[in-house]
Amino acid sequence: MSMAIGDSAPDFTATAVGGEYGAGSEVQLKELRGSPVVLYFYPKDDTPGCTVQACSLRDSWSEMRGLAKIFGVSVDRGASHEKFIAKFNLPFPLLSDPDKKIVNAYGVWVEKSMYGKKYMGTERTTFVIDENGRIAAILRKVKPEEHVDLLRDTLQKRAA
Repeated sequence: MSMAIGDSAPDFTATAVGGEYGAGSEVQLKELRGSPVVLYFYPKDDTPGCTVQACSLRDSWSEMRGLAKIFGVSVDRGASHEKFIAKFNLPFPLLSDPDKKIVNAYGVWVEKSMYGKKYMGTERTTFVIDENGRIAAILRKVKPEEHVDLLRDTLQKRAA
């Protein structure tokens, strides 16, 4: 299923690790209503592109954290997230989706191809969800090094 701007964001319950959630606690999307939420989906903890993406967000965190509640989302387990957060000193929470419920709900669990081999994986996509739980913006197939600038521009335009 492909999400579109204006759609209701699929609700979910997941374990959040890092940031204000520490070693892990449950978070429900519907409990975050009232402020904008960013879900940035990425393929895998501690891989080159995902590390670039996470560290650029970390480096602009003082500015970004005031614009929305931001969560990284991958199918990695909580223990993997904890190591990734500790290794790169990431200040924001990561959501663990090992059963692939969230990636499937948002339509980002897709067939990919590398070196001619096809496999299933997470498409690097960011969703901005407004205060009322609706999709306000979608950044698809984002390049890791461009993610923060695109996200900042999107959030600042919404706040203006």
